[in-house]
Amino acid sequence: MFEPRELSSPVERIRDEHAPEALVFDCDRDFETLPPAQAEELGLVVDSLEPASYPSSWLPEDAPTLLDRYASSDLTIGMPGDGSIAWTRQTDPPIVLVKPRVEGTPELFLDFLLAEAFVELGLEVPEHFIGFFEDAYPDLDRAVALDPGGTYQVAAALYDGWVGLGSREVFAEWHGDEPELADAWQDAGGRLEGRVSGLPRAVARGETEFADATELACAAIKHAIELPAPFAALDTDAYHEHGPDYAVRWAEKTFESLAE
Repeated sequence: MFEPRELSSPVERIRDEHAPEALVFDCDRDFETLPPAQAEELGLVVDSLEPASYPSSWLPEDAPTLLDRYASSDLTIGMPGDGSIAWTRQTDPPIVLVKPRVEGTPELFLDFLLAEAFVELGLEVPEHFIGFFEDAYPDLDRAVALDPGGTYQVAAALYDGWVGLGSREVFAEWHGDEPELADAWQDAGGRLEGRVSGLPRAVARGETEFADATELACAAIKHAIELPAPFAALDTDAYHEHGPDYAVRWAEKTFESLAE
């Protein structure tokens, strides 16, 4: 299931700087969440496993089943929204998992995704949005006028945007030391700009669901792309500083405005 992955020299340098103990494995099958048996197999390649767990009071009653499982004491590796590369600190040492879906991804962009995982590990941000929102997640659930799946998507996006406010400061430093990775970061951002600028119109016309728009806008934050309203309010020092409380207030104001 897991094969050690060889890293390019630039990515190796990023790992050495931000997450020197991290192990990287290619997975032989795609997943959103690893089946329990495969997750337990990680015990063969790491020193120890320590499942994350969170109080049930942090979850609304209608939380998706996978979120309930993640918050429990079960070893849950990977969650919807993780993308092509997932990382976890539920192992010692931490691991980065590369899914087969990366096949066909341009090599430089794949290097950026791997480097991003190491930067996030080095920032010591929570592994999942429930560790970011904590007991404020039910407040977000009440603020977001969507079904449980839509609320999950918005929460994951808001967390991703908050992480991006910190990680992009690191990415911007690559222009001097790691120009290839810096180019990949900027190129990925450039591909998002047109889609992001048109989000308000797409949502207003019913062409894009609000949760999808939030996901795209928040993904753009790490690329330092100018965001349209109402998402521009997330690209702020105030969000970086106040985190979940700010996110909940943003959701309250945004959905109140959408209801008018």
